[in-house]
This record gives sequence, C-alpha cells and structure tokens, in this order.
Amino acid sequence: MQGQRILIIDDEASLRTALFRTLDRKGYQVITSATVKEAETISQSDKAIDLAIVDLRLPDGDGIELMGRLRALHPNIQVIILTGHASIETAVEATRKGAFHFVTKPCNLDEIVTLVDRALSHSQLTRENQQLRTALHSKYQFDNIIGQSEAITEVLSMIERVAQSDSTVLIMGESGTGKELIAKALHYNSLRSEEAFIPINCGAIPAELLESELFGHVKGAFTGAIANRTGRFELAEEGTLFLDEIGDMSPSLQVKILRVLQERRFEPVGGTKTIESNVRVIAATNVDLELAVEEGRFREDLFYRLNVIPIRIPPLRERRSDIPLLMHHFIEMFNRTRNRQLKGITPEAMEMLVNYSWPGNIRELENLVERLSILKGAGIVDVGDLPEKYRRVQASSDPSKVDIPENGVDFNTAVDNYENALIMRALEKTGWNRNQAALLLKLNRTTLVEKIKKKGLRPPESEL
Repeated sequence: MQGQRILIIDDEASLRTALFRTLDRKGYQVITSATVKEAETISQSDKAIDLAIVDLRLPDGDGIELMGRLRALHPNIQVIILTGHASIETAVEATRKGAFHFVTKPCNLDEIVTLVDRALSHSQLTRENQQLRTALHSKYQFDNIIGQSEAITEVLSMIERVAQSDSTVLIMGESGTGKELIAKALHYNSLRSEEAFIPINCGAIPAELLESELFGHVKGAFTGAIANRTGRFELAEEGTLFLDEIGDMSPSLQVKILRVLQERRFEPVGGTKTIESNVRVIAATNVDLELAVEEGRFREDLFYRLNVIPIRIPPLRERRSDIPLLMHHFIEMFNRTRNRQLKGITPEAMEMLVNYSWPGNIRELENLVERLSILKGAGIVDVGDLPEKYRRVQASSDPSKVDIPENGVDFNTAVDNYENALIMRALEKTGWNRNQAALLLKLNRTTLVEKIKKKGLRPPESEL
C-alpha cells in the first residue's frame, strides 16, 4: 500500500496536520487542502489520487458534492467523509453516493488509519480483479487459439458464430485437443463473460459424490454432510457451467442433468427447496456419444439436449500443418515462463514431429516442449534431443513409400502438410532468408512470401 496518494480536505488546520503526520509516517504520499477550490485544482493534475479524506462542510462547498467530482476525475478513488454534524440521513446519503466510510468528529487517528488501510486494500483488490478479468478475456480471445489449418479455421468460425448465443454446446474431441480452451473461449466472448466460468470433470469424481458436487447438499443429507454445501450449478448462476467428459456420467445422474436443462431448476441433495437456474451449459466428451446412445450407455434425450450446437475439435494428426506454429508457440511460452533460451528446431527434427501420430494431441506436444525446455534449456532442438519414439518416425519424398492408412487420407491436407514442411525446412536452413529459401524451392520470392503469410508461418520470437 505504501506510496499511494492521499488527499486530505479539511478546514481545521490542526486535524490536517495530525492526519498528514500520521499517514506520512505510514509511507503514504499525502497532500492537504483547506478548501473545495484548492482540492479541485490538486485533483486535476495528471497524478492519480487513491483516497480522499473529505470534511462534510467546507468554507466554499459541500463535501459530498466534492466527492462526486473527485470520483468523476479519479474513478478508482476511495473516499472517507468526516463531519462534526453526524446524522443517520447524512451517513446514508454519503455511502449511497460512493463513500467508503463515514467518521464523526472528534476523530480517533488510529480509527482513521485503520479505515485508510482497509479502503486502499479494497481498492487494490478491485484493481487486481479487473486486471485478472482483462487478462482472462485476452487469454481466451479467438486469435490465441493457435492454428491456420482448414480444420481449426472451421472450428474458430463456428465459435465466433455461437459464442454470444445462450444455446447449449457439445464439444467433441480426443483427450488433449483443447476442449476446455474452446469452452473458455466461448464463455469469455459471450454475453455472460462478466460472470463465473465453473468447470467440473464428470469422469474424475466418483458417481456417488458427483450429484452433490453439481447440485450441492443440505446438512445431514448423508453421512459426512456436516454443513450445507453450494453446488456447481448454483456457483455458475448467470455464467457458464462446463461439464467436461460428460460421456462418463452415470445413467441416474444423466436424468437429473436432463431435468435441469429442460426445467431450469434443481434441488440440492437432501433438500426440498427448488432453486431456479440461469446457467449456460457447455459439455465436452472424448466418447462417441451417438455410439453410446446406440449401446444404451447414454440417454438419447439428453444427447439431443446437449447436441444443440456440436463442435468437433480435430486431433493434431488431422491438422499437421499447425504443428510448426504450435511448436514455436510453446517454445516462446516456456522461454518466457521458465527463463529458457531455446532458439528453435532444426528442419530434420520438425519433419519428424510433423510426421508423428500424436496420440496425446496438443497436450502431448506441449509436454514435449516443456521437457525439452528443461533438459536442453538453450540452443536449437535437433533430432538427437527428441525422445526415441519421435525419432522412429521417418518421412519420405518417394511416393511409392508413402503409407496410406486403411481408412484413407485427406489428399488436400496431406499435400498442405508436405508443402508446409518443405517451406519450413527451406526457411530454417537459410536462417529465414526468404530470398535464399525461394531459390532453394525454385519459387518466385513473391509467391513464397504470400504462402508464408497465408499459412501463418513464422520463426521463434528470438529470431524475429
């Protein structure tokens, strides 16, 4: 708190001096004024004022009116009103118009110092919450979802279209594809973004406890219920509830989720009071729910309630052209967060990663880069730095040796992947000299530059 600016406005010189000395010893920057006019002049400077101590009655004006003008100039200011003419009506008016507290003269200096500390702590907490919310909005903007492939571009387009609706969304994708990231992007770009985003992993909590986690319980509802507990639906009121891995939910609980979606109300476990629910539900699963419905493991009516807007997140092997972008993104991230100096990756090592199957998807790639940042720490990642399972992957430019899986291959994606790998290899081999890379690829320089821009290819931050 030390170093924050406090403005004292009181026509009583002895009180101004006593407050100045007391707060100055605490490390605050203290300015004093005896009149409204002088206080307004001080407040119009470029320096922010964090707190004002204002006498209710001043020689040239009213303290509550002055408070309003101070708050207009300094939106985050806290105000403590002083008066020798206390009344309940005045106190109510002061607090209603934004005063942090109301103190009656003669003042107790210790009481005022305590109020000042509390007011500035409250102000600091408010600013931190605002900064956190701003950071969350920034973190989950659409352009922070890395990728330029057609597969991920289609997902982003869908998110942009449905984010501001209140419709239920079902996100489908393998483990590690970033389903929660997509859910948060939907929430923080929706009309509910100022409210809570509450996640719960339905597969990680035992079935007998999940109902209480979702709906809460009342004291004595079951053995161990020693107090009332608020459930996730209630915590997410006006916001978004993210039901991750909903395909693992028990049939009995599926019925209760269906009821909430249909009726927008629920009862806590052991309770009789019905609670209204205004929550947007986003569900996610790595299970084929249509198959689960056919096999009787998932309720058909719940599936259709959830599947209002389906979004399928492609596995990393279906968006191989994004691997170089993701790799460089994670390198930059761990360089920043772990204070490492990885410079990039050799074309040979990148080619192996592009041709790897990635069963763990983006999470596996992130874990790999984290491991490399710890073990290697600096320099350029080469083939020898990769764990053995990644080195087993071999790519070939000989069409007769290309492996086509039994379920087929997307021709355009395969060609795009190979083109990206060639461009990245040429760029990294020439130190990202586009003229030399164009010569290696026997391309017109303008054509190469257009391809680099269109594909979003870029070097590590350290090479920019």
